[in-house]
Order: sequence, then structure tokens, then C-alpha cells
Amino acid sequence: MKLSLLLLALFAPAAGAADTLHFDLAGAAPGYIAVRPDMAYSAARGFGFEPVSPPAAGGHSPVPGTKPFFFSADVPEGNVAVTVTFGPGTNSVKAELRRLMVENVVVPAGQTATRTFIVNTRTPAIAADNGVAAGAVDLKAPRETVQEAWNWDRRLTLELHGAVRTIDIKPVQVPTIYLLGDSTVCDQPGEPYASWGQMLPRFFKPGIAVANHGESGETYRDSLQRRRLDKIVSLLKPGDTVLLQFGHNDQKQMKDNLGGPFTTYKDEIRLHVKAIRAAGGVPVIVSPMERRRFTADGKPIPTLADYTAAARQSADELGTPFIDLNAKSLVMYAAWGVEGSQAAFALPEPDKLDNTHHNNYGSYELAKAVAGGMREAKLAATAFLVDDFAFDPARPDPVAAFAVPASPAFRNERPLGDEGNR
Repeated sequence: MKLSLLLLALFAPAAGAADTLHFDLAGAAPGYIAVRPDMAYSAARGFGFEPVSPPAAGGHSPVPGTKPFFFSADVPEGNVAVTVTFGPGTNSVKAELRRLMVENVVVPAGQTATRTFIVNTRTPAIAADNGVAAGAVDLKAPRETVQEAWNWDRRLTLELHGAVRTIDIKPVQVPTIYLLGDSTVCDQPGEPYASWGQMLPRFFKPGIAVANHGESGETYRDSLQRRRLDKIVSLLKPGDTVLLQFGHNDQKQMKDNLGGPFTTYKDEIRLHVKAIRAAGGVPVIVSPMERRRFTADGKPIPTLADYTAAARQSADELGTPFIDLNAKSLVMYAAWGVEGSQAAFALPEPDKLDNTHHNNYGSYELAKAVAGGMREAKLAATAFLVDDFAFDPARPDPVAAFAVPASPAFRNERPLGDEGNR
């Protein structure tokens, strides 16, 4: 309780945040705040560069391929529309903890290009709304309070790759897709790990937001105990979507006689669905994607079959949309094969492939599978899918064509598993 109260004070929304912010990183355009390269972020200023990789002189990277830099600005909790103007080169943007927003926009010499996207920001504070009692999310320390603090602070942080000229930030009211899940869903803080939830925003237009509330090592039970579900329910607006994907760590709880797929797992799914519906949200059950396991003759081995069956049964019994990501992942693994599938999983150390957690490429492909599953389920949110969206799990994109830039932070610390639970 003391930790929760402390976090409420540390991460309280900034008072008097401007409705619209205009920043010029390349000069002094009329009506814009000129941002000098030496302006490190400070709470007093309310904006500035984060001390991870400072920008080049002049406020933007002058040539393609230079290191990315990070820019933050205080914003109210919720959704903001961000409009970035790029100069010549190849430009990409990630937000908060490596959420992919803009992918490889190529700008010819002498020209500029503008892209708009929606970023969701949040604090641990839980308001008394939609029948939820006030309080705070029980964050994991130091995981969420240090390594993942950018996901919970009072500011928007952008990871900028390329030649950025101006940044405009404006709070907006738009539909939101909330995500709840484990390490295969949540925003991973550093390379070589990534999760499909970090890649999902890339496939939606700026009329909708993606808010990733997943966390490493967690289960449906943890979502309830740490009040992650309460946080989402307190924010829900009628018609908002909530994707629910647990299973990996729920399966591990069986060893401690804490339940099983067809008992406590289904009971906890039911509690989530009931709470989301009561607030007017649309709950969507997602089966957990598979681990990388193959038979001697090269066929993928299901390791989460019971949890996939229980997730499907719950969806049928509760009348909720269902996305069988487990089946889609098995199809992808078969298409990649034993050797080819290695390119989709994290390699934190030489010769130490992580056969559960994915890298940027694997997460990108899984995000497309999720987006495709949303379309198959006829969810209203898919009206905002990008116009050129298409994906067939049996024909994943070739890894040779994958060019999303890596983030500068590298952490070979494995995402939390069952041992990280309470």
C-alpha cells in the first residue's frame, strides 16, 4: 500500500498541461517552440531530450542511418494525436516503450513528409469510475518502476529514427484497443525481446489507439490482484475493445496446485469478461501463441493445447469474440520450419535462443496474425486497419524483407516468468 501511494505521487498527471503542443527541432517555425539540442528533459520545462541518444546538431539526424534519439513532453493521461514532419532519409517512430508507430517512411532529397499516429499514455493511478474503487496499479519494482518507467510516467516519449523536423501533440478522444497479457504481449523495454502488442499500433490508422497493459510473468490471476483489469475498466468507454491473452504463466501455476485450464483459468476469464462488459467494453479472448518446439520430423509441437481449448470454450460459453493465435502461430512455425523459425525468436546471447519470446521480426508477424484475427472476428475496431493490410499465416513475410530499425537499448535479461509473480 505504501508503495502504491508513493507511485501515485511520483506519477501524478502534470498540472496545467497544454492542450496542443508544437515543437520545432530544426529551426524556429512561427508558433512552434524551438527545441535546442542541449535541452534535456526536465520536469520544470515539461519537454526535452532523454539522455539515451542525443540528437545531432541542428535538432535532427542529418543523414539516414544515424542513431535514434528520444524526445519527451508532458501530456495528460489518455490518448494523444502526434504529427511528425520528416526530412530526407528513411524515418521511423516508436513511442513509450518501443511501440512501433511509423515504419520506414522514405523521403526524397529536398522534400518533407508528415505522418500522424495515436499514442496512449497512462499513470498507475486508478480513478473511481465504472464501478471501480480508486487506488493504483500494483507495479512490479524495479521492473516497471525503473526499466519500464516510460510506460507509467506523466509524459509521452518518442524514439525517433531519421530526420525529424517538427512534432505536434494534441489530446484526442478516440476509440481504444486495450491489451492485457503476459511477456508475449507486453511492451518489452529492450532488444532483443519484443512482443506482438508493441507492433500492433503499426497496423492501425490514427483514428484509434492501442493501450498495452500487459506485463511479463503474469496471469489472469495477477491481472486481478495487481489491479491491471481495474485500471482498464476505470478507463473504458462504450465500444472500446479489450484483447485478453494469457496462458504461458497460468500453465506454470499448475505445479503449485493453483488451478488448471478448465477450472480456475476459465473462472478468471469469466471475471474479466464480466467486468469489461459491465463498463461497455468488448472483451476478446486470444489463445496464447506457441513456444518453439518441433518433432524429429520437423512438425511444430503444441505445448498449450489445454489452455487453447479452455480459451475457446470460454469464448463459446460467454459469447465473446475469439482469436486463435495459438493455431495461427503453429501455422507460421510450420511455414518457417525448424531452422527458419529461429529468425523469429530472441537471441539474447550467442547460441542461446529463447524459444518462448520473440524478437522484432517474430513479434511483427504475430501482430499481423492478431490483426487478421480481429478482422476475421468482425470487430468494429478493424475499420481502422491500414488500407493495405493483408496477412496469411501460412505465408509469413520473409525475414530478408524485414527492416524495422532496432532500438538502441539492449537487455539480455529474460522477461519475467512464473518466478516473477507474487
